Amino acid sequence: MSSNDSEQIELDESLAEMNKLCETISVLTNAVHIIQNENIELNNELLQLTNTFNKCQQEFQEIKETAFENNSCINSMQLNQDLMKQELNTLKDNLETTSFDGTYLWKIKSVKELITNAQSEQQISIYSPPFYSSQNGYKMCMKLYLSGDGNARGTHLSLFFVIMHGEFDSVLKWPFSYKITFCLFDQSGQQHHIINSILSNIESNSFQQPQTQMTSASGIEKFFPLAMLQQDGNNYVKNDIMFIKCLVDFNGMPETVVLYSLSINPALPDRVQQSMVQEEISRRKYASVEDHIVENKMET
Repeated sequence: MSSNDSEQIELDESLAEMNKLCETISVLTNAVHIIQNENIELNNELLQLTNTFNKCQQEFQEIKETAFENNSCINSMQLNQDLMKQELNTLKDNLETTSFDGTYLWKIKSVKELITNAQSEQQISIYSPPFYSSQNGYKMCMKLYLSGDGNARGTHLSLFFVIMHGEFDSVLKWPFSYKITFCLFDQSGQQHHIINSILSNIESNSFQQPQTQMTSASGIEKFFPLAMLQQDGNNYVKNDIMFIKCLVDFNGMPETVVLYSLSINPALPDRVQQSMVQEEISRRKYASVEDHIVENKMET
């Protein structure tokens, strides 16, 4: 074989290998393009997934914030509901204990603390809940100085009567001209009550139609000695509680009948107590008539 033939063969073999190499390169190039395209698609999908994830995360955060706000709103509504329920119960209790017959039995708790507060001038006086002469009548309350007021400061309980601004004041009779009786209850059962009365002074501003929330108080500065109230074992404070009653006499009852009415068991229904008072008035009138008849017979 000549040298030219050998060279030709080598050249052909080289060309064949180059062709194979080109084919391989072409295949690899196509594969690279495919991989690049797939990579682009994957990147696009990853971008979409990232965007979706970010959106979901944002929505989750918004839901979380909304849930927190809703939670706060629910808690606030629950608190308001509890407060309204408490106020409703308080109004209900006040309505149940409100008197509409011109009398009021005031239960005063934590007497020792109230006296201490009054002596330190932290709170020198307290007011009773309001009571009424009728459903459409005068609105009134008591005012108590537990360490005294004025000349009785530090020595006595001072007890006062206050007329409050009422819904029907414009159609009521003024000035207020009725007798007011106070009673500090003896809790021993012996009925050694402390009873004192005041007459309405129709010239005083205390008994005119209220122009503000309430009139100036009128009452008894030296109602009861503070030293006696603070004695251990006294009959007017039991279990750190005392009871004071106010009775407004709209019928002009004799003093003896007023005292009798204060001796009636407070547990009896109002209508029964009123009936007993009327019976006592009738009995005393009848007894007075009989005494008068007997006196006339004796004179003749």
